[in-house]
Amino acid sequence: MCQQLAFNLQRELVTRGSRSLSEEVMLAQEQGVLMREPGLKKQMEGGFAELEGTLVLTDRQLIFVTTDEREEKFYGFHLVYSDVADLNSIPRGPANTFITLGSISSVAGHGSKGGLERPSLEVKWDEGGKEQGRVFVETLAGRSRRRNLNDWAPVIQRLKGGEQKLISIPKVPGVESLQGKVMLILADMQSKGLLTIENEVETAFKIKLDPDEVQTACDSLISQGLVKLEPSLKDDPFYRKASPLGDEDLADC
Repeated sequence: MCQQLAFNLQRELVTRGSRSLSEEVMLAQEQGVLMREPGLKKQMEGGFAELEGTLVLTDRQLIFVTTDEREEKFYGFHLVYSDVADLNSIPRGPANTFITLGSISSVAGHGSKGGLERPSLEVKWDEGGKEQGRVFVETLAGRSRRRNLNDWAPVIQRLKGGEQKLISIPKVPGVESLQGKVMLILADMQSKGLLTIENEVETAFKIKLDPDEVQTACDSLISQGLVKLEPSLKDDPFYRKASPLGDEDLADC
């Protein structure tokens, strides 16, 4: 994230003042997702064509992102993902898949918590009069997760029907403050520990921070309703940007 943060920061500063209440809003993000197309065979016998990236849900569309991919080992998993901190950073083109919620004809979640089948999200939609279909499979599945990718289905259905309630998120502090800098680091909606946040802020802004001031900034953002503290990790605090979904937050904590 730090490699592109300067560019994203420049765009953020230019566009933040002109944003309106009608702007598209990021609601959830799942990294390390496999997208399968049942119609395209792999060279491997009996398999399907697969891409690995990041699945993003907004109040208007579902986006599968494979541009600017990174690779990382995460609790024994080999994770391939795109770090999406800003919707404006997702380029249009064949590398990424954009599915408007209004075009979705069906959406279903598969798999269950603790089951043998990985949680997945199956989506069918109309594109130029032709039905398209994809299956998005969760890589980082585990018993400790509160929400999985299959839990996205009812939220997408409610968003499509205009029935999903969204909460208002307070205005983000300016980037001249440490709180604003932390919010930019947490813009990708991923859970991060204090040390990670501190290191990423220091790298992106070329400053030196004290761990206590980083924690104070995070605690202040929690009190403002901008950041959530992972409930199961209070002894080793992890923080994540609050979602407009409120109690329906699709994060895995």
